[in-house]
Amino acid sequence: MTPPGLDIPLVEQLLGVTLSGGELIAGGKSNLTYRVWGDGREWVVRRPPLGHVLTTAHDMAREFRVIKALGPTRVPVPEAIALNEDPSFYVMEFVSGTVYRRTKDLATVGPQRLQTLMTNLVDVLVELHSIDPPDVGLGDFGRPEGYLERQLRRWQKQLDSSRSRPLDDIDELHDLLVDRMPTSQSAAIIHGDYRIDNCIAAPDDTIAAVLDWEMATLGDPLTDVGLLLMYWRLNIEMGGVESFGSPHPLPGAPTGADLAARYAAARGIDLAQLDWYLAFANYKLAVIAEGIHYRYQAGKTVGDGFANMGEMVPHIVALGHSALQGQ
Repeated sequence: MTPPGLDIPLVEQLLGVTLSGGELIAGGKSNLTYRVWGDGREWVVRRPPLGHVLTTAHDMAREFRVIKALGPTRVPVPEAIALNEDPSFYVMEFVSGTVYRRTKDLATVGPQRLQTLMTNLVDVLVELHSIDPPDVGLGDFGRPEGYLERQLRRWQKQLDSSRSRPLDDIDELHDLLVDRMPTSQSAAIIHGDYRIDNCIAAPDDTIAAVLDWEMATLGDPLTDVGLLLMYWRLNIEMGGVESFGSPHPLPGAPTGADLAARYAAARGIDLAQLDWYLAFANYKLAVIAEGIHYRYQAGKTVGDGFANMGEMVPHIVALGHSALQGQ
């Protein structure tokens, strides 16, 4: 049975092959990702979510463009194969390896391998932020000037588009972020959702591919750092969203401070304003979670893992307030 949202005949037409089947790949809660196969080969199809689609989000052409541009660089990405504009979806190569989606998956790796894996994850982010955008044809991929201001406006607008209940604490967090917004030190190609479960790990614990480029643009690279560390704090140092109120840190894992120090040393930059970027990452995640909760309530989500998304939002917002206070 073909999963919802996957048009097998259209993919066959785009690739010029006959497919034997397809399945939804678990994990993504925004754009939909499918594995398809035929003629002894495998591919991945990416398309926007079903139903409620927010303005400026889920742009398949942008995602395809950045993956194709990064192909010749030292940033590992799947090969971008073909883009279909209407309806919007694209096809890329299937990269084998391991995606560590949950804290318990990383717990099986062991401290030494986990240190290696996270070191490689940080080093790939350094590589991405060290690329001069015009060198890979992405000089016009975004507007770095005023990036943080626009981000705060965008995510507030996105929240308003998905608002179905009172959310006073998240509005307060937004206002505090506006009041305390730092001046960006530099501009770079940013991923927008950089974390371990958006990457495929090779057997030697290198990063085989970075996935989910739907939020990529040109902007302040410290937003990527803040987001990576926010997820690391939430999932590793606190033991995952299921551990709210009773954290269970992963033994032997590097700390967020360790990861930040490696990044700062490699790029020779100051992270004095990192607390703001951590708080902004929590705000952004809370808005995304609220949007998913909105789609779930409307019956427009595909796959599992959505039922408790709305309950997570207040906890994520509280972490954002704590981050602004340096906690």
